[in-house]
Amino acid sequence: MLGHMARTLVVKATAGADAPERCAQAFTVAATAVAAGVDVSLWLTGESTWFAVPGRAQQFELPHSAPLAELLHVILTSGRVTACTQCAARREIGPDDVLPGVRIAGAAAFVEEALAEGAQALVY
Repeated sequence: MLGHMARTLVVKATAGADAPERCAQAFTVAATAVAAGVDVSLWLTGESTWFAVPGRAQQFELPHSAPLAELLHVILTSGRVTACTQCAARREIGPDDVLPGVRIAGAAAFVEEALAEGAQALVY
């Protein structure tokens, strides 16, 4: 679709099942960008942090939306997924609790990615 782009797309998902449309938009945009060959970094914060845990994305349902588990798989396959350190700690999610390929990192790492040359950050 877009071919390989020199820019990086940093997507921060701040919602989970508490705001399903906003959550699905973040995952859909990130997965679409990955499929188009864009370098993508998805950040899971707030309630979306739960989707770093195995089986949680499969429980998410939103009519007329691609299954969240499939979108997450696409992103994990060719992009990067990070769970917020503080958000994970508040939910008692540790490094051993997350899906393979998901890292836990804090605000400094997010700021570094978002401010990198050629980066575009979107927050949902």
